[in-house]
Amino acid sequence: MSKAPARPRLALLVAHTSRPDIVTLTTVVADQLAAAGFGVRVLEEQAGDLSDLGDRCVQVTDVPSAGPPVLDDLAGVAGAEIVLALGGDGTFLRAAELARPIGAPLLGVNLGRVGFLAEIEPAALPETIARVVAHDYDVDSRMTLDVSIEIASAEPVAAWALNEASVEKFARERVLEVAIEVDGDPLTSFGCDGVLCSTPTGSTAYAFSAGGPVVWPTVDALLVVPNNAHALFARPLLAAPDSVVTIRLADDGHDAVLCCDGRRTVTVPHGGVVRVQRGTQPVRIVRVAARPFTDRLAAKFALPVRGFRESRR
Repeated sequence: MSKAPARPRLALLVAHTSRPDIVTLTTVVADQLAAAGFGVRVLEEQAGDLSDLGDRCVQVTDVPSAGPPVLDDLAGVAGAEIVLALGGDGTFLRAAELARPIGAPLLGVNLGRVGFLAEIEPAALPETIARVVAHDYDVDSRMTLDVSIEIASAEPVAAWALNEASVEKFARERVLEVAIEVDGDPLTSFGCDGVLCSTPTGSTAYAFSAGGPVVWPTVDALLVVPNNAHALFARPLLAAPDSVVTIRLADDGHDAVLCCDGRRTVTVPHGGVVRVQRGTQPVRIVRVAARPFTDRLAAKFALPVRGFRESRR
């Protein structure tokens, strides 16, 4: 269990403020935290939608999602004890951009549709906040990805992802020609719509939609999923967690775009090289209830756990 910090208690709220019901819920959360002695922070870009909070919160400068956050830009939340994301998985990923560089644990409240990342349901929120105040929660460290984009005659560009890094064709009418290497050894090459490198956390997101397997979050592995490949052998692969996956674009091929978590994009010209490996800095996710991933998986996808024979009775 988490131990009480010696410094003043601060919490950062990141909300999907385009929905009035979430704005209302965010106000309730801020009230509960403020009553417990927390200093509450909200992003500058969301402060207008959360104006009802008044002087109960302090605005902090937002951080552009196009690149990695700079610690100087996060001075207003550097001492945050916890970051709360109120929305769907998209809001959670936005909050992860702020929680990761300061090492703060991240708690997601699911107000979206599926919500594999933001798993706390609204009905449980008052009890959950009470447990946050009492430090009655656990924290999981989730594997991230560090990505390097190497382009001729240019400095490498760095990016990161919690769910996945996808290399996709730039133009819809084109086919992307790629060669895949693992730990510097050539593996295969094909034409495709793209290639995804996913963490176990991201296996239920884009990688799952592209035909990849569901991987339990406790498994250490790097998932590689070809997207609509023109090849007989183009199956999803599970590489060792410390492997380096290299995606090379053909010199005479077409441009691509690297997209991390559906939020941060970088253009990769033909001949470019994308390297993906385990991230040096994980994302710390709050766990309040010891709910097995199997239960969450069955609930999120409404799986028929009773079996077809029993359901006929």
